[in-house]
Amino acid sequence: MSTDLVAQFADSALETVDSCTRTNVAEFEEALAERLVEPAIGAPLTLESVTLEDTAVDTDPSVEDFRTAQTGVAQAEVGLANYGTISIESRAGGDELVSLYPPRHVVVLDAADIVPDLAAAFDRFESAIRDARESGGAGASRVLATGPSATADMGELVEGVHGPKEVHVLVVEQ
Repeated sequence: MSTDLVAQFADSALETVDSCTRTNVAEFEEALAERLVEPAIGAPLTLESVTLEDTAVDTDPSVEDFRTAQTGVAQAEVGLANYGTISIESRAGGDELVSLYPPRHVVVLDAADIVPDLAAAFDRFESAIRDARESGGAGASRVLATGPSATADMGELVEGVHGPKEVHVLVVEQ
């Protein structure tokens, strides 16, 4: 992964998120712990290099856990360098709910999954969406997020109206 692309993503993301931290595999758990407000829930990560297994994150949350969670941890499928946007895939682990329901969202993004722009992201989505359709639809949905939700429908800009009020991105470099 080009360091320049990671730097571009981080610079773009910092325009809208609370923090964007580059970390490595050895320091991942510490970087994650620094961003958690407990109780924390999460969706299992699909990365081979890092896991939520030995952390304070519950990866099998109940409905009550969703109600009380202060932090949700979910893996981004793709990061768009030009906007600092992340894509959360709809997976059986509940990634979308985990990323949207708690007031704080910690995004885990593999540096290798950062692409230059939306066109490159759609190139990656195309085969995944086609495969999902052929297998009954699971995984065909994605959330594209650029920082906390915001609206100015009623006048002044208000952030975190639906979805998290805080977003923290951890870019894991191998």
